[in-house]
Amino acid sequence: MADQPLEKQILSAEEIRRAMTRVAHEIAERNEGVHDVLLVGIRRRGVPLAERIAVALSDVEGVRVPVGQLDITLYRDDLSLRDTAPIVRTTHIQTDITNRVVVLVDDVLYTGRTVRAALDALTDLGRPARIQLAVLVDRGHRELPIRADYVGKNVPTARTERVEVRLHEVDSGEDCVMIVRPTL
Repeated sequence: MADQPLEKQILSAEEIRRAMTRVAHEIAERNEGVHDVLLVGIRRRGVPLAERIAVALSDVEGVRVPVGQLDITLYRDDLSLRDTAPIVRTTHIQTDITNRVVVLVDDVLYTGRTVRAALDALTDLGRPARIQLAVLVDRGHRELPIRADYVGKNVPTARTERVEVRLHEVDSGEDCVMIVRPTL
């Protein structure tokens, strides 16, 4: 039997909830309210995180912030490196993004390539006044000059490690964030 990778929990469900609540407060403060804010979750796990931030913003500001879903599949720069055809999902943004403050939401910021693809996809839909980035985990190792405006937790990692975000809306089980280290 092969050795199993080593997993370590770095965020519990409660810590994720607190981080998203803090991010919501920071978004409201930086934008002096939320009247022009639109949250856009990057599919898959960015979408439920954007929904959670919207609920927290509603609690803080008393206004429901619209939430969209962005599929970046065809904007990725690694499509030619894949052996299988990509699964393209739909983008759902039910309001015009032009002149809005768009907060892109994703689970993990790593190389910056996913965010670059999201920026390309988003600007094909309109011209926002500003684009901000909110992530649950920033693990470093950037390959592109991209920085999150709102971070739930900074987690220094080795390149050989994986950060796995598990959310009950997408995955089975309880919410958590794990660092997975390969076995030798």
